[in-house]
Amino acid sequence: MKTWKCEVCGYIHSGDEPPMSCPVCGAERDCFSVLEIGIETKEPLATDAWQCGVCSYLHRDPAPPATCPVCSATGSLFTPLRNDAAQTASADEIQRIVVLGAGIAGLTAAAEARRQAPQSSITLVSREQSLPYYRLNLTRFLAGDISESELQIESAEWFEEHAIEYTHAEATAIDRERKKVYLRDGRELDYDRLVLANGAHPFIPPFPGATRDGVTVLRTLVDARAILLRLRPGIKLVCIGGGLLGLETAGALARQGAIVTIVEGFASLLPRQLPPRAGSLLQQCLENQGMTVCCGETVKELVGDESVKGVLLESGQLLPADLVIVAAGVRPNSYLARQAGLTVHRGIVVDDQLVSSDPSILAAGDVAEHRGMLYGIWPAGYAQGAVAGCNAGGGKAVFGALAASTRIKVLDVDLFSCGQIHPEDASTTVYESENNGVYRAVYCCDGQLTGAVLYGDTTGAGRLKEIVESGRQISEFPELAEMFPRLAASHEERKRA
Repeated sequence: MKTWKCEVCGYIHSGDEPPMSCPVCGAERDCFSVLEIGIETKEPLATDAWQCGVCSYLHRDPAPPATCPVCSATGSLFTPLRNDAAQTASADEIQRIVVLGAGIAGLTAAAEARRQAPQSSITLVSREQSLPYYRLNLTRFLAGDISESELQIESAEWFEEHAIEYTHAEATAIDRERKKVYLRDGRELDYDRLVLANGAHPFIPPFPGATRDGVTVLRTLVDARAILLRLRPGIKLVCIGGGLLGLETAGALARQGAIVTIVEGFASLLPRQLPPRAGSLLQQCLENQGMTVCCGETVKELVGDESVKGVLLESGQLLPADLVIVAAGVRPNSYLARQAGLTVHRGIVVDDQLVSSDPSILAAGDVAEHRGMLYGIWPAGYAQGAVAGCNAGGGKAVFGALAASTRIKVLDVDLFSCGQIHPEDASTTVYESENNGVYRAVYCCDGQLTGAVLYGDTTGAGRLKEIVESGRQISEFPELAEMFPRLAASHEERKRA
């Protein structure tokens, strides 16, 4: 059975065919693409490992790689990393599996572990008091598009049917030698395999006033409930951060009657996904809908008394605010792993099997760093959860990588971004076109399509994604001539030259 991901919101669908529409965001069938996850069964985990002496990348194989896929260090800089106590257990010998974190990575890991190890005890530990829910739908919940009950992924009955113990608790320590997880309520959980899927936490920059009442983030259902309690028509809201979460949050609360101002430190919105011109078009769209956008501005202080009253920018401008939502990115919850002595950089360093520096501990989702990458997106969390759960249950699965592509709808504007859209040098040529509010751009280097952006009309997005990921020459795709005439003309000029 295939697995499909919605390119708009990241929802995952299992089936031979994609659904007619996304049940989460309503995207049409053609917005789904295949999510490749290679899973085999009933094979032991490898115990031979090599660690890069430069970046600590883990490579599990009898021999080191020729070069490090993260930092390009030569294989001679890899050192053997062996654990004589490493487990090469089969699924029948893995009796106790513990998963920390009940986001999409943890939930998927528990489900896949159950499929691989039908007889093992599986415990899923969540710090939150609710059942697992669609975190990516919190902004729709804020906007009033869906009810709280519609956020839920699985019911309590589902956990009973799959014999997965779901417990609300906070893990405080990991004892790798005794293979125990300690919980704040005093309980101890024994494990043969441990999956760390404990996610990430919002980053709040250390500007003065960040602890005032009325300054919040949007990461959990509890956060969303608290924001809704404060919401009233005409409330002055400042959203710090013009990335995906910041814009979706701002748009949702604007629909609820808030007077919204967005502050973005970069010169344009969605700086990771859009080039400046497309970001400027998006800004015009938001301003036409009544929002105020301040790009190229940084926060100096959140002013007020006990409660926040405004946001003071470095430029001297004061933005009145009854509520401030900080959407400045997230940081992995790596404290437990560091405390336990696992290899951690930005996240928990894992190999292609998502095994950490301890062969009995795996990591998946926002907390996992794979080949130097922290994905922080729903499809990656799902895929990594499936791979980690499979391996934890005694199967064999490999996580390769996911292409950097984004297909979203922000305030009813269709956007698509794929590949490298921020050229590192002059070897990349950019071809842009703009007509009636529709912007297109492709990025070419050495005869290949290396990146693409569509704004306002995402027709052809799927095909562009395939071409970028193929690594083949532009001349092999004649349809590009129809989409980007200047690109075709330039190619013909080079052929004549």
